[in-house]
Amino acid sequence: MRRYILTGTPGAGKTTVLRALAARGHRTVGEAATAVIAREQAQGVREPWTDPGFLTRVTAEQRAREARADAAPDPAGLCFLDRSPVCMHALAAYLGHPVPPDLTAELGRITAAGRYEPHVFLLRPLGFLELTAARRITYEESLAFEKAP
Repeated sequence: MRRYILTGTPGAGKTTVLRALAARGHRTVGEAATAVIAREQAQGVREPWTDPGFLTRVTAEQRAREARADAAPDPAGLCFLDRSPVCMHALAAYLGHPVPPDLTAELGRITAAGRYEPHVFLLRPLGFLELTAARRITYEESLAFEKAP
């Protein structure tokens, strides 16, 4: 299966593009971090991303989502992903969290397996940002995130 990553700053339109691809019948994997944030906020955790264990939970969610996508039949053999473990590494740098061992292991696994296509779809900032329950970052902060290693 060919797996393509959609990446870019928060609010660049990745989820919108992913939904359009899904509406056209393509296999997709939604952003794991947003799902973890929503789940934890529903449990009363105001800012889950401030917990250093956040990235471990996002890594586990990403693997589970990709496993479900891999198990689904798809005659086209294509999958589009809203972010990847590589993006989580950038998020760790941006948040100032250490990279957890499971994320390091996942990065090694996906690299060794050649899991994703080498070319990614990089969505550029739109010039504005809409806040959501999970996205509490300003437009200026999103531009700083784009520069994270």
